[in-house]
Amino acid sequence: MATVQTTMAPDAGRAANTDFDVVVIGAGFGGLAALKELRGRGFNVRVVDAAPEVGGTWYWNRYPGLRVDSESRIFCYSTDPELLEEWDWHERFPAQPEVLKYLCHVADRYDLRKDMDLNTRVEAARYDQDSGRWTVFLEGKGSYTCQFLLGATGVLSIPMEPNIPGLDTFKGEWYLTAKWPEKEPDLHGKRVGIIGTGATAVQVIPLVSAIASELTVFQRTPNYVLPARNYPIDAMTRRSIKDNYDALWGMVRENPGGWAFPPADRNFDDFSPEERERICEAAWEVGSMGLMVSTFADLMTNMEANTFVSDFVRRKIRMQVNDPAVAKVLCPEKDNPIGVKRVPLGHQYYEAFNRDNVNLVDVSANAIECITPEGVRLADGTSHDLDVIIFALGYDAFTGALSKIDIRSTSGESINERWSEGAVTYQSVAMNGFPNFFMVGGPQIPIANFVPTLEAIAVYLSETLCIMRDKGIKSVEVKPEAVDRYVEHMHELTDVTLFREAKRLRSWFQGANKEGKPDAPLLHYGGLPMFLADLEAEKDAGFPSYVFE
Repeated sequence: MATVQTTMAPDAGRAANTDFDVVVIGAGFGGLAALKELRGRGFNVRVVDAAPEVGGTWYWNRYPGLRVDSESRIFCYSTDPELLEEWDWHERFPAQPEVLKYLCHVADRYDLRKDMDLNTRVEAARYDQDSGRWTVFLEGKGSYTCQFLLGATGVLSIPMEPNIPGLDTFKGEWYLTAKWPEKEPDLHGKRVGIIGTGATAVQVIPLVSAIASELTVFQRTPNYVLPARNYPIDAMTRRSIKDNYDALWGMVRENPGGWAFPPADRNFDDFSPEERERICEAAWEVGSMGLMVSTFADLMTNMEANTFVSDFVRRKIRMQVNDPAVAKVLCPEKDNPIGVKRVPLGHQYYEAFNRDNVNLVDVSANAIECITPEGVRLADGTSHDLDVIIFALGYDAFTGALSKIDIRSTSGESINERWSEGAVTYQSVAMNGFPNFFMVGGPQIPIANFVPTLEAIAVYLSETLCIMRDKGIKSVEVKPEAVDRYVEHMHELTDVTLFREAKRLRSWFQGANKEGKPDAPLLHYGGLPMFLADLEAEKDAGFPSYVFE
């Protein structure tokens, strides 16, 4: 067995008990759901998180404009009617402080913090085959042992760091959106540059444009941005939502994207050109993800359907942006299918480019060469003087956080080594060679609203561990052939959908946004209903894909 070198001070700020049924890494949406579900079924659980507060991504991220892309009414836990009744959301798409407040409320309501170690980083974990238990090493705080180890480290938790020559020479201030300072930087009246135009930048740009003396946006690849149509939730609307939660959650579980929209049940060819236009217009006016999930059932499998919707959005971009030259740069190319990369929701995003103080710089053909003491220099020698640079570079999605923890298989292989040629899992929750180790939000979960997905996985795993406990099972490990079948299935789903274009378009759905990351499906493209049905089928059949001891 591989050994681990640690820097531990025994008993420094940890639980008096050091042996648990389950240790969960992470206190975000997935980790809190796992703790609540497991503890409710009688397990002795310990959650460990490096942050000083619960929240995961919603604790660490606090950049200007940060808010959810899922409607608040379904960006929450669903299993406790009392929690749904007592919590009041105030906006259709709440901002980060309200989301963090919700997660803190959940932790307080169920007294979850008593079973947590915050400000504590998991350094490594080793499995002992004789005892069937994991030893979890805590950085500077000793170790815990447990029968089951759960990784709930988040989908978007490891940011991409800037790697542009000359950054250390810059005389001004620079910030990474994913590490935004707790004390808000003063950007008023300053010349600000934003590098990146992904989902994060789409949220940052409107707010910064309103306070900076000049905002320069450096764009390599334009995005399709849909209107959020955010609004305050009044008392009558809030009451209606709460009275109809049973129907809402039923809709979520039947929608491929996990959204509270009726799923599209007819294909593109079933409609006349006039009907297609009306369908898209109606979805556009409603806002949110309706254009993606409730227009045409074959949107992500039929290029003709996708081209129609993509053209529709490009027309909308040109209608919102006054300068035709700027609008042209903001429009994705014809060979860029909508939905293959994350589709952000905009809050006055395109309108920001109508401001006199906002400049758009296309770096697709004229790349950023370096950072200078004064600002940014492009390949053709053009310089842009700046006081502040904001980097919105995205994340090492799905695999980044777990890969940084030295968790070893029974053969001594780390997770990072296992995934060196691409993420491999069984149903996103397990890997062969890692007995009694499961993931809540691991690679190859559905491309869907993450909170209902994570909660469903937490419920499934807690029910699964109950069955194992009741049968006196010491260890469980997924069969290698089951992992192979699942990974092959992920590739098949990729190949029959337009997500096969993800690598070419540098989408993080395939890990293509990070240089050197293997090209492999990080998402399940078959939809949430298929994914949930497969989990239930595995359980109902008595877990034929696993070996028990």
